[in-house]
Amino acid sequence: MTQRSLTAIYLRRGKEESLERCHPWIFSGAIERITEGLKPLAEGDIVDVYTKQGNFIARGHYQIGSIAVRVLSFEEETIDQAWWNRRIATAKALRESLGMVDNERTTCYRLIHGEGDLLPGLVVDIYERTAVVQCHSVGMYHSRSQITEAIREAYGDRIEAIYDKSSQTLPYKAELGAIDGYLWGRNAEKDVVVLENGLKFKVNWEEGQKTGFFIDQRENRDLVRQYARGRKVLNTFCYTGGFSVAALAGGAREVVSIDLSERAVKLADENVRLNFGDDAPHEAIATNAVEYLKDIDDSYDLIILDPPAFAKHHKVLGNALQGYKKINARALQKIRPGGILFTFSCSQAVSRDLFRTTIFTSAAIAKRKVRIIGQLTQPADHPINIYHPEGEYLKGLVVYVE
Repeated sequence: MTQRSLTAIYLRRGKEESLERCHPWIFSGAIERITEGLKPLAEGDIVDVYTKQGNFIARGHYQIGSIAVRVLSFEEETIDQAWWNRRIATAKALRESLGMVDNERTTCYRLIHGEGDLLPGLVVDIYERTAVVQCHSVGMYHSRSQITEAIREAYGDRIEAIYDKSSQTLPYKAELGAIDGYLWGRNAEKDVVVLENGLKFKVNWEEGQKTGFFIDQRENRDLVRQYARGRKVLNTFCYTGGFSVAALAGGAREVVSIDLSERAVKLADENVRLNFGDDAPHEAIATNAVEYLKDIDDSYDLIILDPPAFAKHHKVLGNALQGYKKINARALQKIRPGGILFTFSCSQAVSRDLFRTTIFTSAAIAKRKVRIIGQLTQPADHPINIYHPEGEYLKGLVVYVE
C-alpha cells in the first residue's frame, strides 16, 4: 500500500497538535485539502494524513461526519492481514494477562474495545465460544473479513462462531444495508448460558441489546453482591437482571427489578430462576422507573440506578444532566436512612466531574446527608487509551445516605 495509492489528507496549520499527542480522531474542521489517490475517495477508505508542511502523521479510516478520520496507525505501515492479526493478538494477550481467557468462573468478556485497543470503531465481545462483532464505522464494516480471520488466528478452535451485529451501530447515513448474521461458523442455540463471577446468565446476541449483555458492569455487580446482605434492593433499568442476580447471591432480603420493557423483566426473572430456582425473593415489574420511584416511600435500603445513556452527544448534554439530577434526587429522597445508592452514567459526553457535581446537586435537593464510599468505572477489559480520555464512558458512585 504505497503513499501514492492512498488519498492524502492535509491538515490546517497547527491542527496536527492533537495527533502529535496520539489522539486517534481527526475532525473535519482540521482538514485543509484532500488529494485523491488512484481511486475516488469513499467513506471507509484508508487514507494518509499529512501536516500542512507535507509530513506524514497518521493513517486511518475516512468517514463522513464531524470525525473525519479514525486513526489506525501513526506509522507508515501497511494495513494488511498481518497487521490485523497483530492488533487482535495483542488485545487477546492483554485479556490473558487479566486472567479472563479460559476463566472457569467468567466466560464472557470484551476482546476489542475500540480506541482502548487501538482499533477505533470496533467492538468484539466473547461469549463462551462465540465472538460478537459490532462495527461503529464504515471502515471497520468493510474490514470484517480481515477481523474474522484475525480472531480465528488468535483463538484457533477455542472459537466456533463469529457473529456480526453492526446493523444498529453503523452511521445511518452510510446506507450500507447492513444485516446482522454469522461471519463464520454458527451457533445453533438461541440462548447461551454464560458465567460471570460464577453466576449464570442467558445471552442472546441475535436479539438482545448491545452484543447481548452489559459486560462492562461485571465488577460493579460484584460490589453490589458484597453490599446486599440483609437489604431490600431496588434495581431500576434492570435489563436482564444482572444486578438483581448479584444482589440475591449476596444475601439480599428481597429484590425488585424494574424496566419499561416487558421482555427485559421476563429475562431478569429467567436469570433469577436460573441461579436460585422458583422461590427466590424476587419480583420483576414492567413500568417506568422514574415514576415508580415516586411512591416507594422508604421501602428500600439499596437502590441501583443504571439508566441508558441520557446523552449520546454534547448537543443534548443539558437535558441529560437534568434527567440524571431528577432521578437521583428522587432516589435519595426515598431511600431508607442508612441506605446505599449505586448510581451510574454511561454517557461519554458526561465527564466524571460533571456527573459527581450532578449527584451533589441531587443530594442538596433531597436534603439528605450523603457520603461517597465508592467511585466506579469500567473494568480492565474495557481499557482506556491514555491519549483518548473520551474512552472513559462509564462513571459510577456508591453513596451512603443517612
